[in-house]
Amino acid sequence: MQTVASAIRSALLTADPRAKCFATRDVARRWRRGQLAWQFDVAMPDQPAWPDAPELLPPNRMPKRGKFGSERARIALWHSLAHIEFVAIDLALDMAGRFGETMDEEFVGDFLSVAADEAMHFALLARKLESLGSHYGALPAHAGLWEAAHNTRHDVAARLAIVPMVLEARGLDVTPSTLERVKSAGDHHGAKILSRILDDEIRHVGFGTKHFLRCAQMRGNPAESMWQSLVREHFRGAIKPPFNDSARLAAGLSREFYAEVAH
Repeated sequence: MQTVASAIRSALLTADPRAKCFATRDVARRWRRGQLAWQFDVAMPDQPAWPDAPELLPPNRMPKRGKFGSERARIALWHSLAHIEFVAIDLALDMAGRFGETMDEEFVGDFLSVAADEAMHFALLARKLESLGSHYGALPAHAGLWEAAHNTRHDVAARLAIVPMVLEARGLDVTPSTLERVKSAGDHHGAKILSRILDDEIRHVGFGTKHFLRCAQMRGNPAESMWQSLVREHFRGAIKPPFNDSARLAAGLSREFYAEVAH
């Protein structure tokens, strides 16, 4: 029987986006069916395998999208969202494979289900791009998304604090306004995709918060102050309003966590 760690590592080292989606969903399915052995016999790679395109650029070199009404801007939006979801597959896989032995089977199951969701989101967005006459890889993409994972590879609490509870929580804040723009442009298909992603991301942030609370309890630390300390240490950007407080609260992320570090 293949081990869960080797199955996850194999998916992480699959570069082709379509093949990575299939591999990820297969790992999650086999885990649910009890077809993977609870053994962490191989290390996770420092960086996953990615396709040659898109070209990855630093944030300050990313081209401006322009006004949303133009075809170019619409394609740029969907391409950006597809890239976020593509990297999110690897973020969730790495979470399960790197820290599963430290945590438990529930942790692995939660983050493999997240990885399968992100693979489904990417597939929806890739098809959306194709319907607009483009494809994933046609435009440059943000190079910094994996950096948060690399910088927190030593500590599960730091990874949970930054990836689900800062980066994915930011998605809860910005997706509703994007959804309204898409809807007001008459793109009801696109709006359905974003609604699905928003619903799933609330659950993903909820998994991150749940396991972070467990980490804090195991270490005997108050959760909010431990989170704030880890964010100050490991997150370079700003945590800034407006916040989608209701979606964050639905994910277990109350204002007591982020109000003090917001600016």
